[in-house]
This record gives sequence, structure tokens and C-alpha cells, in this order.
Amino acid sequence: MSFNTFGQLFRVTTFGESHGPAIGCVIDGCPPGISLTEADIQADLDRRRPGTSKFVTQRREPDQVRILSGVFQDERMKAQVTTGTPIALLIENVDARSKDYNDIRDKFRPGHADYTYWAKYGVRDYRGGGRQSARETASRVAAGAIARKVLNALYKKVTVRGALVQMGTQTIERARWKWEEVAKNPFFCPDPKAVAPWMEYLEAVRKKGSSVGAIVEVVAEGIPVGLGAPIYGKLDADLAGALMSINAVKGVEIGDGMAVASLTGEENADEIRTGKGGKPKFLSNHGGGVMGGISTGQPVVARFAVKPTSSILSPRKTIDKKGAETDITTKGRHDPCVGIRAVPVGEAMMACVLADHALRHRGQVG
Repeated sequence: MSFNTFGQLFRVTTFGESHGPAIGCVIDGCPPGISLTEADIQADLDRRRPGTSKFVTQRREPDQVRILSGVFQDERMKAQVTTGTPIALLIENVDARSKDYNDIRDKFRPGHADYTYWAKYGVRDYRGGGRQSARETASRVAAGAIARKVLNALYKKVTVRGALVQMGTQTIERARWKWEEVAKNPFFCPDPKAVAPWMEYLEAVRKKGSSVGAIVEVVAEGIPVGLGAPIYGKLDADLAGALMSINAVKGVEIGDGMAVASLTGEENADEIRTGKGGKPKFLSNHGGGVMGGISTGQPVVARFAVKPTSSILSPRKTIDKKGAETDITTKGRHDPCVGIRAVPVGEAMMACVLADHALRHRGQVG
């Protein structure tokens, strides 16, 4: 199984399975001299960690990260810093229950990658989905924490923030958007008045043993003009590919996305005036901070849609490895809305893409 690495200069390779002894990643291309400790990474991992509320999987994983290489400190140094060599990160799995999956080891979950993995490779790790599992995304979040450090070392004040803007049929009111609310509720919801209805809605879904999808929005601010290349290295194309690579993601938008199909040229145009210090001032951001594949200096905005969790208690029609028709129900601990914990994952993937493009840009312009 190839293609476990993404990025060109800031390169991330993830490894491990849901019910293996550990998961982790290796980051290659991080510049030297950047302050980095395990605590810097742990803060982001804790936001993605399972078992934090009744609305996510009850698998109890501390997701405690260990830095195995790529950093150095001695008695003459005030802080531990990166050396420029590969950074290896390890996260042990401590609460796997493989027996929960014995009943489905020869059956394929509809909507899941079970069938395609087995058809392609002739073998699949059915325990929690193996490499297919959203557990793999913890490694991405760890890498994203380092990508944020790179961005802030290069550009000082960069923020990459995400929020859940839709869960099933429930949406937010954008006029009530408050970033500070995201950390105050279990849904990463920016609309304080939406939280209570969302709780009631998802509790009903959870009790039925069902699941729902979601839409996540990620916004990066402090990114300068110039990142990306016009043809095959477009910033928005790389963002779309990175976000689409997240487990269970089925759609990605940059800026207004699909909605631009209903706009006129006048409505879609991000008009420009002269701002402070003679710098361009855009009057709108329909393009999501990217034009012609290159960042404009505006906030970079992306959204992605996450499908409902395929592991549900409701019986579904399927077949087994021999082609016999059967029904399947999935026991174990699963997210009624996997899109909730996808918020920090989306942030991490955007941070990794931006860090990669920042290093590419530095290599081109000096």
C-alpha cells in the first residue's frame, strides 16, 4: 500500500492502524531552530481526542504524543528546537477492543472502504477499520501542530481555525458567528444559540444507533499574497486534495465554492480599492483568498462535507467475502457524527498545505 506521504517540501508520512500498537508520523522538511515540545503538539491532539463527550466515540485514548527525533536541547539552550532533520512522532493505542469487530470480519459495511480495500489488496484489517479508520487522523493533527509552528516562524501571526457549520439538517446562523464560542461546546459550533438544538438533535440520532454527516469550515488568516503557482501547483487545488484525503470527506469548496454557479460576474468579482499604506483592499472574498491558484493575502477559506459514519446499529444489506447476501450491524464505539472531530483535522491539513507552500514560496523568491 503506497501513497502514505503528502507535501513536497513540508512532507508528512503517516503510519499505523486503528487497533495496532501505535500510530504516528514522520515530518520531513521542517526548518531548524523552531521551538518545539510535546506540549505544543498535545494541545491540538486533545481537541481531536475521542471520549471527550457523549457525542463522540467513547473509545478512551489519551493520544499522548512522543517526539522520537528531530529536536535538540542542552544546558546552554533556553528551549528545545528543531534540528532540520526528520521529526518522528508516536502515539500509542491503549483502548482498542478488537473483539467488537469479530462479527463483521467477513462482511463489508455499506458506505465503508471494507469492500474496496479487500478487492484491491486481498486482505483487510477489519479491527476498527485498520488503516481506513479515522484514528489515522490523529497523526495528521500532530503534523499540523508543527506546520502551525513553521507558519508562525515565517509570518509571525498566522491563525488556522475551524468550526462545524452544519450537522445533519441543523445549520448555524452566520450572523451569530463567534470564534470564541467554538471552544465552549462539544461541537466546535460558532453559533451559541445553535448548541442546545444540536445537542437534542444528535442525542436522538445517537440513541437510535444511527449517524449523520456534517460540514466543516476552516479559515486561515495572516497568510501573505503569493503562495501557490498558477497551473499545476495551485494553492486551492492542493488544499482541495488535502481536505478530500481526510477519511469520510466527500466534497470540498474553496471560498463560495459551488454557490458561484448562481452568481453573476458582477456579484462574484472581488473588487479592489487602495487600503492602508497603499496596499490593496478587497471588498469581498468570494474566491476564498485564492485567485489563479495564488493567495491574495485575504483569509483563506475552505469547507468540506463529511459523510455519516458507516458503522451503525441499524441492519443494512450487504454481501460477505464469498458473495453471499447478508445483513450487517456494527457494534462497538463509534461517532454519531464523525464530522465533529474532523474540525481539528481540517485545520491540520490546511496548516500542512500552507506550510508546504510557504517553504516552496521561500525557495522561489528568496
